[in-house]
Amino acid sequence: MKFVIQRVSKASVTAKGSTVGSIGRGFLVLAGIGSSDTVETADKMIKKMIGLRIFQDENGKTNLDLKSVSGELLIISQFTLYADCRKGNRPSFINAGEPCMANQLYRYIVDKCRQEIAVVEEGVFGAEMEVALTNDGPFTIVLDSAEICH
Repeated sequence: MKFVIQRVSKASVTAKGSTVGSIGRGFLVLAGIGSSDTVETADKMIKKMIGLRIFQDENGKTNLDLKSVSGELLIISQFTLYADCRKGNRPSFINAGEPCMANQLYRYIVDKCRQEIAVVEEGVFGAEMEVALTNDGPFTIVLDSAEICH
């Protein structure tokens, strides 16, 4: 599982010309589900993401987590995080999770985050989307379950 986490002052996602998710201050999360990912993997990744202390405290230090700042989440499924570009110029996505399984885990991630964070918005699984954001910092972190869970 891979999460690309961008600290944002605002972000939104549009599908078929309509805004389907929009947040203020918080994280825009591009979530890639791999073929070997499980609920246990998701739980570890969610815990790490929500606990990231990357918001500034009163002294300007990155010391506050998402809950401390009443931050919001916009979670968008993105299988292309599993692009394998080692051979040739056309990426292979063989390591991405099969759509049915990936959608189930994506739903699990969104639902689990809603138990922790007051505002959780989402994209449309499998749809063509346009994502707009104002990256605050800029501050972008990549979490990879290969590093977090082992």
